[in-house]
Amino acid sequence: MGPFPVGFQLGPLSFHLYGLGLAIAAYVAFSYAERRLRARSIDVTRFGRYVAYLLGAGLIGARFANIATNWPYYNGHWGRWIAVWQGGLASFGGIALALPVGLWLQRRWWPHVSLLAFCDGLIPAVVAGWALGRLLGPQFMVAGGGHLTHSWIGMYYHGQVGKRVPVPLIQALEDGALWLGLLAKERWWKTKPQGAITGVAMVVWGLVRAYDERWLLGDESHSGSLGVQLAGLALCVGGLILVARVWRRRSI
Repeated sequence: MGPFPVGFQLGPLSFHLYGLGLAIAAYVAFSYAERRLRARSIDVTRFGRYVAYLLGAGLIGARFANIATNWPYYNGHWGRWIAVWQGGLASFGGIALALPVGLWLQRRWWPHVSLLAFCDGLIPAVVAGWALGRLLGPQFMVAGGGHLTHSWIGMYYHGQVGKRVPVPLIQALEDGALWLGLLAKERWWKTKPQGAITGVAMVVWGLVRAYDERWLLGDESHSGSLGVQLAGLALCVGGLILVARVWRRRSI
């Protein structure tokens, strides 16, 4: 079986499945997050603007992080800087820029809402959207696979020679499992300690992301770098600190 198509023509227009998939995932995550916040009696009047700012910051941060960690690929090829339809978005670069923007806007637009309560409402929707995005985005982009493999799970991807580890599908399963786990934790924690869901998500997602980068992607991927692995571990450590603080306050 050959590689999945990366786009299609509709008259004079070209549509890239990578971008279309990410747009679908973003819409699903937005709708789901809005419903979760509304269920917590949080005003969602400005939530559309909030998400638009986060998406813009995340896209810029993810692109520039990928350019910085893969400079030889982009150096002297300015057209590649904007060719996001060919892939090249570093997850932690997006988080690094979107996080301060999101924190600042949350305090400005929802000053009376606890940050941890806001994050607990938002994070499961982000994880669900991430899972769908991995399934519908990188799976249909140029060079979307991981290391070469002769395993039966290997798949062919445009721009890569030989069968590759289907990293997008693996990460979609990982993030989907994390989402289900977070929902189960919400049901189990009857008192719903603020910050617990966010902390658990940080621990699991950071650890798994670092593992994937090290063993499935590595230097063969444009998005692979030691920096991403360290960022994943840092996110995990931050989550552990948050969980410890939450349970300490709960026991007082």
